[in-house]
This record gives sequence, structure tokens and C-alpha cells, in this order.
Amino acid sequence: MPNYKYSYKVSFFKFLFNSSEITKNPIPFHKKYFNESNEGSFSIKPFFSKQIILTKDAELAKHILQKHHKVYEKSKLQTKFLSKYIGYGLLTSTGDYWLQQRRLIQPAFHKEKINNLVAIINQTVNEQIKNLKSDDFVQLYPLMNELAFQVVAKSLFNYSAEKHTLKRLQVIIETLQKFIVKDIRQPHKRLWFILKGDIKHNMRLVKESRAIINNIIETRRASKEEHDDLLDMLLKAKYEDGTSMTNTQLIDEILILFVAGHETTANALTFTLFLLANNKEELNKAKSESVNLDNNTLAFETLPKLNFIKMCVEESMRLYPSAWITDRVALEDDVLGNYHIKKGTLIGISIYEMHRNTNYWEDADKFQPERFSDENKKKIAAYYMPFGAGPRLCIGNNFAMYEMMLVVNSIINKFDIKTNKAEVKLNPLITLKPLDVEMKFSSK
Repeated sequence: MPNYKYSYKVSFFKFLFNSSEITKNPIPFHKKYFNESNEGSFSIKPFFSKQIILTKDAELAKHILQKHHKVYEKSKLQTKFLSKYIGYGLLTSTGDYWLQQRRLIQPAFHKEKINNLVAIINQTVNEQIKNLKSDDFVQLYPLMNELAFQVVAKSLFNYSAEKHTLKRLQVIIETLQKFIVKDIRQPHKRLWFILKGDIKHNMRLVKESRAIINNIIETRRASKEEHDDLLDMLLKAKYEDGTSMTNTQLIDEILILFVAGHETTANALTFTLFLLANNKEELNKAKSESVNLDNNTLAFETLPKLNFIKMCVEESMRLYPSAWITDRVALEDDVLGNYHIKKGTLIGISIYEMHRNTNYWEDADKFQPERFSDENKKKIAAYYMPFGAGPRLCIGNNFAMYEMMLVVNSIINKFDIKTNKAEVKLNPLITLKPLDVEMKFSSK
């Protein structure tokens, strides 16, 4: 049997020669070899290691993430490495424990449960954007990052945590995220990080963040108050034997929600507003649909009316998916068609490249929200994966969509937006981050 059918091989020497540039930004490297292969995948065979395959092929992605998901597992980079910083929650756990936690937590993220949070989300959004007016261009990402953090914090804890406590937690999480990226991208410097004290310092921050969250949990348990927030839902969640999560488990899951739930949303909001500001026709259409939602109790029933705004967000996540790449390791030999994927093969699925694959998308690099109209959605579902696919589909996808729709609605309803740049620079870290996007917010 031959190896996997997309057999274009990249020399490992080429990879080593370009390693410093790849470390800074792997996307141009990926694009170059996808173009050279003229296929949906290419492979690299490092010395003393199993083969690595990178793919933008939707058939292979669905096979790995959905149809044969039991044969594949997240790599150690996504599990053991990340878990020492952000805990062993849904994002980093695997196997039977992951399945147990997913079944326990999933009901808290069902649409009918998230409905109760929409008023909290909208109130937080309105509080954050009321002071956006600017006489000049300002950096957009920090504003969206602050907004997204506050939405996650209020949705988790409502108003049971003091502002200075949440601010300290925010600083710690953002510091940890920056160091995690350095540690992942520069493994050859790990000994230096240890000698320099960076590892020790960041592990102290991990301990402090867990202590902060533990204190919030203990305070909530003692208060017996009802808040209709995510913490209430997590505290009430019961395993089949009637037991609940321990504080350690709760902290793991809450840290994951903070880390995965605010930076990804901040990225997507920055890209969406940037694209709207550069596409006046779509912006005007979205504006005509937007409504003033100062009454938070009306937020949920208004969401279905924001259909074009939703399409704009979806198209933005096609062009710039926050979760721009994911990986899996084959736990055993597997077959796709007549071809073998050998046990131990690491497969990287480039969602960014899949979303721009011209085999699936016409005018793939253009911003065209109409792709996501009701009549078009079914035919693109097989190769659109901003929240992943299969059993590990992002548990917070509905929460994230509601939040982003409400943010975009409120901003374009209250402000005229302009940007001074036609292109956005990308920083593909753990998530796909926008660089140096400036925007002016003028009152209507």
C-alpha cells in the first residue's frame, strides 16, 4: 500500500533552512508548499520522527475530525504542554475524561441555556462601547480584547467578582498567553527560560490565577445566591452518579473558558469590523439592519433579525478563522480510500487555507457575506470549520456567535466606522491575531 495520496514531500533541509521565518509566521510557508504541490496536502519527514502531513483538504479534515475521530487524538502540544498552564479542561483533556466532561458541561451551552445569558452579554457590550467615540484612529484589537474579556467575565461570574480582582485575572491570563506562545515557538530556548526564571515566574502566575478563581467559587458556594450565569450552571451540573465537579475541575474549565473564549472573539471582532470598514456596500447593508438595543431584555428576540450581520461575522471567520490550524495524531494505521495513514503520523489541518481553497470557494479571497445566506449555507457546510468539526466542535460556538452579533450590531448602530488601511497583517500564534488595525469611531 502507498502512503497517503497527497504525497508531495517537502525536504526537511528546506524546512530547517527556513525555520526562523516559519517560527515568526508559518502561513506564507504553508501557502508556498500548497501551491507547489498543486494538491490538498504536503508532507515533511523530520529526522528521528514520524511523518508530518499538512492539509487543506476538507475530505481529510472531516475524516479525521468527524468520521474517524476515535482513531485520532490531539497532539501533546495541545494537551500535556498547554495543560500545565491552563489546566486539564475541555480544550486540553482527551479520552474518557474529556467525554465525561463534555457530557457534563454541554447542557450549560445549549441554546436555551445561553438565552438566559444574552441580556448579560448585551448589557456588558453596551457598557463597553459607550465610550468608543474617537477623534482620531485608535488601535482596535485592544478595545475588542477588553470588551471580550469583560463579556466572558460577566457571563461566568455576573457581578459577584470585584473589578480589581477581574482586572488582575485578565493581566495574568494575557501574560500567560504571551509566554505560552514563546515557549511553543522557541522550544530550543526552554533551558534558557528555566535558567532565566521565566518558567518559574509564569507557574507562580498560574497558581495565583487558580487561587483567584477558587476564591470566587468558594464565595459563591457560601452565598447560596442565584445569578443565572455560567458559574451557576457549572456548579449545578451533575455526573451520572449525582456528584458535582470539584473546585479543581471547575477551575480547569473556567480557565479554559477565559483563555479560549475571549482572545478568539476579540480576533474575530477586529477582523469583522476591519472588513466592514473596507467594504462600504456591505457596511451600509448591515447598518440598515442594525437596531438600538439599550433594552437588554429584548436582545435575545432581536438576534434572528440580525441575519446579514450574522452573515458578515461568518464570512469574516471564513477569511480569518481564529482557530486557524489544529492537529491530530493517528493512534493506529488508518485508511482513506485506498491509502494508508500510518500510526504516529501528525496531521495539521490548516483551516485558514481550507477556507481559501479555490476548489471550494469562488473568489476565495473576497469578502462576500452572501455566501452564508440560507440558500447557500448547505453547500458550503462541508468545508467551513471556524469552530472545528465533529465531537470536539467548540462548545461555546452559539455563545460566541451571539456575542459577536450583538457587538457588531451595537457598534455600527451607534457609530460610523473608518479604517486607514486596506490590508491587515496577521500574527498566527495559538490563535490568528490581527496586527496594527486602526479605526475611528464617529458618533452618527
